Amino acid sequence: MNLNSLNFKLVLASIYLIILFTALFFLFSIIDFKDLTNYDLIRDNRQIILDYKQDYFWFFIFTFFIFCILWTLLLGFAGPLLIFAGFVFGKWLGLVLVLLSTTIGAVFLYQLANLFFKNFIEKKFAERFSKLKILFNKNELMYFMCFRFIGGGGTPYGIQNILPVLFNMSVKNYVIATLIGSAPSMFITASLGSGIEKVIDKNSTLSFTTVIKSPEIYIPLIGFFIILIIAFIIKKIYFKDKNE
Repeated sequence: MNLNSLNFKLVLASIYLIILFTALFFLFSIIDFKDLTNYDLIRDNRQIILDYKQDYFWFFIFTFFIFCILWTLLLGFAGPLLIFAGFVFGKWLGLVLVLLSTTIGAVFLYQLANLFFKNFIEKKFAERFSKLKILFNKNELMYFMCFRFIGGGGTPYGIQNILPVLFNMSVKNYVIATLIGSAPSMFITASLGSGIEKVIDKNSTLSFTTVIKSPEIYIPLIGFFIILIIAFIIKKIYFKDKNE
């Protein structure tokens, strides 16, 4: 079968879109997002999740790792994965699991987009990111690493993963830039998830004062604002041509 044939590309692209929208449908059908703000429910289920992790540690890690890959492949955000990973596995193991799995998922998504959606992506984003393309042509590794570090300058995570299609970026540079560039902000988010777990463990009730005074929370938040400042400086220095 010819991978470059138009009919084959259309079939696989249609299958991907069907899977994407089906997954989103079931996600919003199963999850009641009001429960995510119910502290009593989160506290009660916390121990169930931690006990399950303790009893089935490697299976739990493997399942979560595969889920992260699929989640990224389906244009999911990295933030919820990092909060959950930090909450359940701790900041260091949580960071490693999410960083590696989302990088793998991002590479699959990048190659899928490059093979089946290249024309659509170019039509949709080429003009908007035309000056960014000039920068990437100078040094794609450094600029994409910086681009990851600054969170894509506000570009959604799923779009960040497919944007290098515009620049014909090599997979090797894509992987290196994603791993290094994403690590600092991901560590901060995983630390926040770990801090939330510790706060819940120590407090039967929760208040804004309790949360903000906890070093497990305010230290990652300080780190987050430091990242924002550094990202702002990097954006001004390395991506200033984008807005000219």
